[in-house]
Amino acid sequence: MKEKHQFYVVDKDVLPDIFLKVVDVKNLLEKDKLLTVQEATEKVGISRSSFYKYKDAIFPFYDKGKGQALTMLIHLQDETGRLSDVLNGIANAGGNVLTINQMVPMNGIAIINLCMQTAHMIMDIEELIDRLQDLNGVQEIKILARE
Repeated sequence: MKEKHQFYVVDKDVLPDIFLKVVDVKNLLEKDKLLTVQEATEKVGISRSSFYKYKDAIFPFYDKGKGQALTMLIHLQDETGRLSDVLNGIANAGGNVLTINQMVPMNGIAIINLCMQTAHMIMDIEELIDRLQDLNGVQEIKILARE
């Protein structure tokens, strides 16, 4: 029978240093895909075996204030390529579309309900919205929820 995992939220100030260094190694590896585990652990000052021992046991708890998901309603002109332009804009900003629903266009306007992950965006949400609103065919964007 598989053991059930238990999780706790613990202030980083009380964690042993090794756990914080493991997180540092994971961050280095995420930022620099060419970096090896050996190189990253040497930079941080821990052994590879310590990293492998704890790497699956610790991960950051993301602050809700940063916003991990954004749901928006987008009114687009019903023209070929308009939705593609919006999706490319989101991808170029580092956003990741989680769900997308499009209603049947009426009066030349398509209404899109889109939920996207924002954790890895390279710009803030307001800048993304400004850029999307400047795209040809975008009539209106409303933020429905930030999670």
